[in-house]
Amino acid sequence: MTIQEVNTAYSRIIAELDRKALKNAFDDLLGLIAGTNQYNFQDKLNELQDTYKALLHYRTKGVQDPMQDEIYQKIQVSAYELAEQVRLHILTRQSSAEYFAKRRKLQAEKETFRYEDFIRVMHDGLNDVPNPEGVPPRKRYKAALSLLFYKIWVSDRLTSAEWSQIQQIMDSQLLPVSVRCMVVSALQLSLEEQFDVRKILLLIHAMHSAEDEVVIRGAIALLLALYKYKNRIALYPLIEEELRNCRERYPESVKATIQLFEKITIGFILARETEKISRKLQDEILPEMMKLDPILGKKINLKDLTPESLSDEMNPEWQDSIFANKNFGDKMIEFSELQMEGADILHSTFVHLKNYPFFSEMCNWFLLFNGEFFYVNTEYEKMMPEWKLFDEMSDVSFMCDSDKFSLFFSMLHLPEETRKMMFGQVNGEIKDFIRENKDEIVSRRSKTEQLSGRYIQDLYRFYKLYPNHAEFDDIFAYPLDFHNLPVLAPYFSNTETLTTIAEYYLRKNHFQDALNVYERLLADNPKEEILYQKAGYCRQMEGDWKGALKDYLRADLLNPQSTWVIRRIALCYRNLKQPEQALEYYHRYEALSPDNLSVQISIGHCHLELKDYNEALKYFYKVDYLDTKSHRAWRPIAWCSFLTGKYDQARNYYKKILGERPGMQDYLNAGHTEWALQNMDKAVEYYQKALQEEKGDWTKFWEQFKQDIPDLKNAGIEQDEIPLMLDELRYRL
Repeated sequence: MTIQEVNTAYSRIIAELDRKALKNAFDDLLGLIAGTNQYNFQDKLNELQDTYKALLHYRTKGVQDPMQDEIYQKIQVSAYELAEQVRLHILTRQSSAEYFAKRRKLQAEKETFRYEDFIRVMHDGLNDVPNPEGVPPRKRYKAALSLLFYKIWVSDRLTSAEWSQIQQIMDSQLLPVSVRCMVVSALQLSLEEQFDVRKILLLIHAMHSAEDEVVIRGAIALLLALYKYKNRIALYPLIEEELRNCRERYPESVKATIQLFEKITIGFILARETEKISRKLQDEILPEMMKLDPILGKKINLKDLTPESLSDEMNPEWQDSIFANKNFGDKMIEFSELQMEGADILHSTFVHLKNYPFFSEMCNWFLLFNGEFFYVNTEYEKMMPEWKLFDEMSDVSFMCDSDKFSLFFSMLHLPEETRKMMFGQVNGEIKDFIRENKDEIVSRRSKTEQLSGRYIQDLYRFYKLYPNHAEFDDIFAYPLDFHNLPVLAPYFSNTETLTTIAEYYLRKNHFQDALNVYERLLADNPKEEILYQKAGYCRQMEGDWKGALKDYLRADLLNPQSTWVIRRIALCYRNLKQPEQALEYYHRYEALSPDNLSVQISIGHCHLELKDYNEALKYFYKVDYLDTKSHRAWRPIAWCSFLTGKYDQARNYYKKILGERPGMQDYLNAGHTEWALQNMDKAVEYYQKALQEEKGDWTKFWEQFKQDIPDLKNAGIEQDEIPLMLDELRYRL
């Protein structure tokens, strides 16, 4: 089998096991095993099938066995694990991917390092303790850290002894925090290739470390692992039991863990926006910042607004939420606002600065940018003073470690004199300013937000920019809705956390994700009007007008005075082609806000849809009389005038419309009007211009024209005249 065939077969087997189709999974697993020539795999599969057949036999005979559920669960676990073993066995021999190449290399070298050896070797390296091999201690430390990372990354399922030894490394106070961080990142990447309950238990253990950096990485790695294996986590009750035990052992940390999981979830929601923000920065914000044109914001609304152009506006009353005083809807979001929110505004800046040799080594993407790096890498040790100032400046800018390394290596390419001059310009006053204001700037986001946000950005760069990133399953391509995982329900069950997550989804236009959370909130808060409003809005933005109407009607029952809801109900009825019901709600709105011209024009449109053209004209006339600037009533007045046989009036309005910014439909309607007045030559002229607006596309023109044929007939135009007019138009073209 080719590598692609192996991966395809494996994915199919896992999908079958996920939906508990064990017979199909066994059949496909048999085909995967066939090419391995490993009889132990075949024996294991035969054993599983025999056990499963016996289980089915006893169940069909009605035999009650209290152990049946436990046996069935063990069969599923063994099937998953066997499938993973077979895949790893085949690809370790065939695949050129970095993971399997590294597995082969470590197996061939037969390195004898046990996990507990790393503590001694790295401790000696950091303390310049000589070694019998004569290798410089710091160089030996660097090599040991790299080996430790790769050894964990490519490891099989851990034995009890290995699990205990890695835990000792994570707990050792002889080693710096960067080592524990690297161990956690290696565990995270290892779990992407193969499920291992002991590795997950190590991540839970890491979450109770004394160092915030280790806690953050442990929590992120745990959430990612639980998400990846969400369909089989229930088969390992030990995981849920350990989480429960941690809540009981560390009751004081439960609230902090809930907040941490919330911040991580929000961090991944924000990560979805990275490419969009990069485009916005490059295409909109930075060019406008360069122009520094304060008048630009006043020139946004340059075109006629349709009556319901504001239909997708969020309710202004929602600003009382966590996003108060932030203008999320404006295209010109300020650079600093994006930064303070925690958005990844630097990705586009550093995307082209990942080509240094440092980034070709996978483990380097997970290093902390701190003094230890300069101590171990002696060639950079002389830059320690510059690094300390640089680190202070980059902390204020919320720069992740990966980007700090990018900037550092970029600076190395500058002549030494230039580099010193640059840092020399940061005189004492500026240094003092940074140090005095750092706490204030950084405090706007909690330490948890900063650390989790930075590590998520480090991961984003790895999965998007690492030279071999295509070999990894891009975690950022998935929803990562950790709050929907049953095993994490105790951490995502409170209203405050769910509301915060839903708000971020809503403000970032992830409407289906937001709706899922609002539905959960409504189950516990069925009388919360705002929740129905937001659920309805999400359904509306997803095009579910019936569902939106249902939610808006419930909100209306709870608060009949909300003009925002009343108007949305009317809009739903209009989109559901029920103008009579829409009129009822527009009139309710009119009673509460009689001077709202947009509603007046919407009422006119409802009458237009009901073919009550004279009544529609009354409202359009009113809007035209009171609104002397936008002229938004001209088009409906012109069309209603045509439909009611007031052709001269229609002509006058179309002349005014064509004198401003006409479109294809304007020329088409003006042509109809001239035809009704028997001004054939002018009618053809306008039809030509309508075609020009469609770039000569006759099909598009005809699609619009044929819809108006019944109205042309009502205007006295004979059916036989229509093909003649169209042929005349073709000749002129």
